[in-house]
Amino acid sequence: MPAARLVLADGTVFDGESFGSPADSIGEVVFNTSLAGYQEIATDPSYRFQIVTMTYPHIGNYGVEPRAEQSEGPQVAGFVVRELCERPSTHENRGTLQDYFASSKISAITGVDTRALTRHIRSRGAMRGMITTSSTPVEQIVATLLAAPSMNGLDLVKSVTTMRAYPFAGEGPEPRLRIAVYDYGVKRDILRRLGAVGCDLVVYPATAHPEEILNLRFDGVLLSNGPGDPEPVNYAQENIRQLIGRVPILGICLGHQLLGLALGGRTYKLKFGHRGGNHPVKELSSGRVEITAQNHGFAVDPDSLSANDIEHTHVNLNDGTLEGFRHRREPIMAVQYHPEAAPGPHDSFYVFDEFLRMIREFKNTRDT
Repeated sequence: MPAARLVLADGTVFDGESFGSPADSIGEVVFNTSLAGYQEIATDPSYRFQIVTMTYPHIGNYGVEPRAEQSEGPQVAGFVVRELCERPSTHENRGTLQDYFASSKISAITGVDTRALTRHIRSRGAMRGMITTSSTPVEQIVATLLAAPSMNGLDLVKSVTTMRAYPFAGEGPEPRLRIAVYDYGVKRDILRRLGAVGCDLVVYPATAHPEEILNLRFDGVLLSNGPGDPEPVNYAQENIRQLIGRVPILGICLGHQLLGLALGGRTYKLKFGHRGGNHPVKELSSGRVEITAQNHGFAVDPDSLSANDIEHTHVNLNDGTLEGFRHRREPIMAVQYHPEAAPGPHDSFYVFDEFLRMIREFKNTRDT
């Protein structure tokens, strides 16, 4: 494998070897603390324009498989690992991570001191970086990075949303509920999980007019995960405002943030974000602690939401950030973490059951 470097915008350089595409790649450098699930992470649209560092040292040991993909292919700008396994061994393996990234033209680097890199990001914050196999001087690369777009103010939803609506059939018990999904970068396992609990879905572009959904009398609306800064996604916020009070809504990750903005709240960028499958979150009503899967770099300011309208339901035990809320009168709930996991623990599957319960309560109230 040819020599490669990861160069950060502050001039820090991490040496390693290239695997995947040898082309230069620029993105925001972040880290993920999951012990497994590298393919789910690489194909999550929420990672658009990001170079993901895996903190677990041995990556690629079980290869790749079609079922693990969360979208049509890798979405990351690049991938950083401590040690790449070149000979994976599982019965479901369909190829190596190296070949997978090479065929998808994703730049990746192995042999990096990922512990030092993670500590650097925690100290300095997430920043732009470049994976390169070239001998370009560091000063020139830094100048290129500083001229590249910042994640702040960047609307990436339009680069990952579907171009046209499509159905996704469920498998659960009859009668099934009909759910409209706003695709801001939805993961397939979110759709699969809703299908498994008894929902038939139609996935809509992020710009779909809310009246189109309301006219078809869906039982509920899901606001999906997705990449980038939620603040500039004004069209989504306006669409959500027109749905409030007229149909039950569940927001997940970016959907949580957009719903918070639509309700009059504010969002802010975290220093290095939450990414991994081992984040502790406390459900405030019961005191129950669940271990959650997370992937976000922005959060909702809890003090910006009206206490008369919004009840905080979940809090992150690592840093106290808001992880969930519901409306006190309208059928609205949202979580910042990923209840479908993929990868991660299954502690939060109940969120989908709560969403369905909220839908049925709304239907009963409306019918009476």
